Amino acid sequence: MVATTGRPSGDLGTGVVVRRAAYCGAVATTDPPLSDAQAPPAATPTGESSVALTRRARRMYRILAERYPDAACELDFENPFQLLVATVLSAQTTDVTVNRVTPTLFARWPDAAALAAADRTELEEVLRPTGFFRSKAANVLALAADLVERYDGQVPGRLSDLVTLAGVGRKTAHVVRGNAFGMPGLTVDTHFQRLVGRLMLTDATDPVKIEHAIAGLIERSEWTMFSHRIIFHGRRICHARKPACGVCPVAQWCPSFGDGETDPDKARALLKYELAAPKGGEAPVPLLVDGGVPDASFSTGHRGTPVVPRHSGAGAQGEAR
Repeated sequence: MVATTGRPSGDLGTGVVVRRAAYCGAVATTDPPLSDAQAPPAATPTGESSVALTRRARRMYRILAERYPDAACELDFENPFQLLVATVLSAQTTDVTVNRVTPTLFARWPDAAALAAADRTELEEVLRPTGFFRSKAANVLALAADLVERYDGQVPGRLSDLVTLAGVGRKTAHVVRGNAFGMPGLTVDTHFQRLVGRLMLTDATDPVKIEHAIAGLIERSEWTMFSHRIIFHGRRICHARKPACGVCPVAQWCPSFGDGETDPDKARALLKYELAAPKGGEAPVPLLVDGGVPDASFSTGHRGTPVVPRHSGAGAQGEAR
């Protein structure tokens, strides 16, 4: 059992949905909450009580909020239509690649009506860098046609409407709702699914069941930012093949500590994105800095003996970005 020490205090994050663009003319309505989302799970992956699991999940989220205060959607967009199309295009490629393609795409076809009337061969050439470009061209043509025919070219805000559009599932729908409309939602992509499993917040493997399980642990107002921060963490530190456990800010509460590199110096060498090791010979700032002895919650459920000092809650702020 993973022990916890009292109810977490303080804010669980900013509570603000970070958007790169203001809402521009789409019809947004509020869906009712998932019927069973708020109930804590009856059984937990680690055997801890549902209350302990909720406290651990929120404590880790609080630390991730400190570490990634500027986490946001990494797709560039100016309106809900652009975000919807960009998210569909992001399948089997990187956000960076999509961001290189979309300026040309939206300059040529700026709205649903224009995209629905696009020449398929020309569209395929624009989308070629994203991979599977023929399939993606067919998908976005069908998507644009759906928007024109059923919603007057506007992106609907209801989850139940979004998932009926060509090429749009729950993940894409939640990306659009959370980032273009400011409606809380959990984006269960491959990073999210892998991370919540490794953190043992749920043992579900079905995306909808994962969504429901996490919705019962994290406050609704934080769902969108929880998704961003979990995805940021997965891309930057908690890598799929070799997580950098030795510099992980939530290592103390992670039952999978030891799956990756636990030596802080070796782990730092694995960091990606803006969290790469400082250049110019600067001494790296440690993530876990107080030098204390790991407590009971650190030593239970881990593979092997923990070697990372107790988390102080302050070191994350000093990390180079």
